[in-house]
Amino acid sequence: MILDRFQVTGKVAVVTGAGRGIGAATAVALAQAGADVVISSRTAAQLEDVAAQIADAGRKAVVLPADLSSLDSLAGLVDAARDSFGRLDIVVNNVGGSMPGPFLQTSVDTLVEAFRWNVGTAHALNLAAVPLMLEGGGGSIVNISSAMGRLTGRGFLAYGTAKAALAHYTRLAATDLAPKVRVNAISVGSVATSALDIVLTQEALRTKMEQATPLKVIGEASDIAAAVVYLSSAAGKFVTGKVVEVDGGTERPTLELGLEDL
Repeated sequence: MILDRFQVTGKVAVVTGAGRGIGAATAVALAQAGADVVISSRTAAQLEDVAAQIADAGRKAVVLPADLSSLDSLAGLVDAARDSFGRLDIVVNNVGGSMPGPFLQTSVDTLVEAFRWNVGTAHALNLAAVPLMLEGGGGSIVNISSAMGRLTGRGFLAYGTAKAALAHYTRLAATDLAPKVRVNAISVGSVATSALDIVLTQEALRTKMEQATPLKVIGEASDIAAAVVYLSSAAGKFVTGKVVEVDGGTERPTLELGLEDL
């Protein structure tokens, strides 16, 4: 049965930024597909809520509150997978982001920090994870990138550059780690998470964003989670080094920041 290929029964996953939004939806979706999950973010209470949903799906969760901006903390997630489950099959690098701002207010430090937060965290976790994945015969890494890694828009210099780097990191890492470990990314469009609270609570802004999206809707975190399950499972076993666009057909920013011309 084709649906059987989307199962990850008996697999173990690590999901970063799993307290809410895309990370939380992804952790729960992987559990519903059969995986036990190590989840981490800053806020313990949010993680406990996600762990409860994982338990409801009949799987086990290991909760590790941590400041993942500290690259040294990421290896601890792999240690937790080894200690609790003895294996690691799936890694989802979801932490990231960067505040927008005008070009002349984007310092070199801001650019470097965006790269560190969006690419450095992924590489630090992958470096720690791959040896354990290889012990089990291989696995799948999914990096959460953004449509702004390929689109242009005022104010997204640091964020867009970092996400573009993560997308190409994905292609290069996939080449390095083939054939045992598949590495893919998801280019995420506008998704209804807390990052869009100001849009979601103002009808005019929400309508504007929806109308700028070819499918005329804002995505849901579960849309991204579904793509992660595909890429992590046997359904995606012939896919590596790809950036899958889950963005409602977006070809331009769906909401301008209102920054003035120089």
